[in-house]
Amino acid sequence: MADEWEQVVSPAPATEPPGPPARPLDAVDRDILRILQTDGRASIRSVADRVHVSRANAYARINRLIDDGVIRGFSARVNHERAGHGASAYITLKIVQNSWRTVREQLQALPGAAHIALVSGDFDVLLLVHTPDNRSLRELVLTKLQSIPEVLSTRTLLVFEETDLDPDH
Repeated sequence: MADEWEQVVSPAPATEPPGPPARPLDAVDRDILRILQTDGRASIRSVADRVHVSRANAYARINRLIDDGVIRGFSARVNHERAGHGASAYITLKIVQNSWRTVREQLQALPGAAHIALVSGDFDVLLLVHTPDNRSLRELVLTKLQSIPEVLSTRTLLVFEETDLDPDH
């Protein structure tokens, strides 16, 4: 059953402009999402059994959720330290006005970039990075980030400990 997902899933990149509005979700759709958030490797048969629909119905619903952009893809939750990335940081950036798209493209290419958000407040961008060590983090901030012409300033917040929250909460 796990091979089904390789044939079914081809999510759109996160940077793709939003398409038409997603169709409303019903209780079964929300249950499917909860199951897949908890276990992205759940088979279609398992999902169908747990939400009390046929395999064909579960398959169609999951494909619709993917097509509508509700499900952007499937991934593994990684312990970054055990995976060789012992240093993590949130980095705030102030950028030149109207340069978001250009900056985003450059940030996506950074090694270790895990999450990028355009935000409001005292800074413009919040970037989460995972690097092998503090020396690599220093190199990323001082050499790569600060050499982007549209980046006006950065502030680095070291992550001492991380806890992934259960998707049900």
